[in-house]
Amino acid sequence: MSLLLDNQFSELPPDRSVDAKRFLDTVAHLPSFFDCLGSAVFSIIKKDINGNITKIRDVYEKDPARYKTLRDILEAERDVYGAEWPKAGATLALMWLKRGLRFIQVLLQSLVDGDRDQNNPNLIQVNVKKAYEQALKKYHGWAIQKIFMMALRAAPYRCDFLRALSKGVEVKEEECLTNIDHFLLNYTPTVDAIYSMYADLNAEMDYTV
Repeated sequence: MSLLLDNQFSELPPDRSVDAKRFLDTVAHLPSFFDCLGSAVFSIIKKDINGNITKIRDVYEKDPARYKTLRDILEAERDVYGAEWPKAGATLALMWLKRGLRFIQVLLQSLVDGDRDQNNPNLIQVNVKKAYEQALKKYHGWAIQKIFMMALRAAPYRCDFLRALSKGVEVKEEECLTNIDHFLLNYTPTVDAIYSMYADLNAEMDYTV
């Protein structure tokens, strides 16, 4: 599972803080995940993720010594933006980025868990739909929801998706799923920690686009 295992997330420390530089360096490789889904609609998520990573990195690089962790960035911006926070700066960018990361996490976990359409076992529409509904749907207005539901029809076959994750190499499905599970070992706790951080700082927002 080269696309995932080549750039794995680091294990979190006991306090579950997320090192800003390490996170940004690792997450920068994830947007290509959406190329594996084929449909141009998913390129919208890829573009959004790339843009948000850039916004967060721009803030981090202004003062790396100060911004050791993602929480350092959010707490600093809370003081800078005042009443505009959290709908501003890297805080807003990370809020949307974590939703894209959750989409990936739910989709991959669904595959590992064996979720399938029993009538069409070689399709991943069930997995993609589950990921969209849990990670992104509530933040999208009716028009965008409709576009994504239509995009489900263009989701690749399961075998083609797993091959794409393996960079075109033919790998047994069982081995692919084992590699995905290994990737999720540190990825899922990292995404969970970011969500918990937003809850702790009361930085979550539920507006739709």
